[in-house]
Amino acid sequence: MRIRMVVEYDGSEFYGFQRQPGLRTVDQELEEALLRLTGEQVRVTGAGRTDAGVHALGQVVCFDTGASIPPVRFGQALNTCLPPDLRVIRSDEVPSDFHPRYHARSKTYRYLLYRSSSGYTFCRRYAHLHTGRLNLEVMREAARCLRGEHDFRGFMASGSQVQNTVRTVYEFTVAESFPWMTFEVTANGFLYHMVRNLVGTLIEIGREAMPLEHLPAIIQSGERSKAGPTAPAQGLYLVRVEY
Repeated sequence: MRIRMVVEYDGSEFYGFQRQPGLRTVDQELEEALLRLTGEQVRVTGAGRTDAGVHALGQVVCFDTGASIPPVRFGQALNTCLPPDLRVIRSDEVPSDFHPRYHARSKTYRYLLYRSSSGYTFCRRYAHLHTGRLNLEVMREAARCLRGEHDFRGFMASGSQVQNTVRTVYEFTVAESFPWMTFEVTANGFLYHMVRNLVGTLIEIGREAMPLEHLPAIIQSGERSKAGPTAPAQGLYLVRVEY
């Protein structure tokens, strides 16, 4: 049977989701825990390949197993074998052709910015620090401009082999409740480092180092060099995946 699990993790001590030789990754920890629990060597597939330092509140994974554990209890059983920075929220059985990435209708990411000169010591692994002046209204307008279907190749990091760089952003919001500023974006898919590059660009617009009117030129040209810097990994969270 094929089991789907929703998992959460603190990405601070992980070198991303996908297995890399000699490095600690999320799928490695899940597969090793499944081996201890079931005696089976299984491969785990995830909905998103989060990078080193990126967190998840609702990553979706699946795997095939012949174990007799009831699907809804699989997560509870697996949690007894997992480290404290990785936990299964819930589990269920899905059809044998289910794929957590290709069958996803949308994904939502959240990015946290910390805005105070004090207190950052305690959340430095979970947010990016920026205490300078930011124009919230112009950042919100920039987020609105990025909604809809666009070619986002100008916000994609180098090294990706993706051919189709057109994505549809359903929602993109910026909210502030001191000392936090929160960016949340939902789309039908994301390119490599797309969210962090979008956030980095909005910060540049918010601090008035880049004019709002520059956004269409980034989209039209598709040149990464025209967009803002890549925001650091620790502020990013995969919030949920919808099917």
